[in-house]
Amino acid sequence: MTTGAHWPTIDTDAALTERLGGEPMPVARDKDRDRLVDVDLAWLAASPFVVVSTADEHGRCDASPKGDPAGQLVHVVDDRTLAIAERPGNRRADGYRNVLRNPHVGLLFVIPGRTDTLRVNGRARLVSDAPFFDDMVVKGHRPVLALVVDVEQVFHHCAKAFMRSRLWDADSWDPELLVPRRAVLSQQLERPDAPLAQLDDYYRPENYADGLYR
Repeated sequence: MTTGAHWPTIDTDAALTERLGGEPMPVARDKDRDRLVDVDLAWLAASPFVVVSTADEHGRCDASPKGDPAGQLVHVVDDRTLAIAERPGNRRADGYRNVLRNPHVGLLFVIPGRTDTLRVNGRARLVSDAPFFDDMVVKGHRPVLALVVDVEQVFHHCAKAFMRSRLWDADSWDPELLVPRRAVLSQQLERPDAPLAQLDDYYRPENYADGLYR
């Protein structure tokens, strides 16, 4: 039996609307646009972090974080097109493989300290080179590739999730209170034969940073 099979579910738009307390206010319902405006461009220039959400042809999803110095993460081609740089990584490329099968993507752009976010949805393609790669160089390295997104929907999202989570409230931070450090996780889940001291050295910030752009 499926876990929770007896739990009451919400199966229709009408039931969902009723559960949420009614229709959205017009200011929320009508705020999305189909192109970038000046304030969006300023946001993209200030954002060093984005979550890229994709799904394959069967609907299996992936959400991948991407980060770079602000101003070099995103290149705006025009008011309907933006590009996100890809840097060297673990080469799984789960999200990019999804794009090859299903071009629809959702992007969530974050600015540290800001509790609101910028959401962009559209259709993507993978580009192996373009003149704008020269504008996205970090530490002497051009992007490995770029995710080029044709914008279909863009809007700013309110602050409630960040406020509820206290994400930027340093008084709430305790990174190892319940979850062990990255080296311990790696030994438990990925590299059981590796000595912990070796993994600690590998994940030491100053050592791990050496391969960020090469």
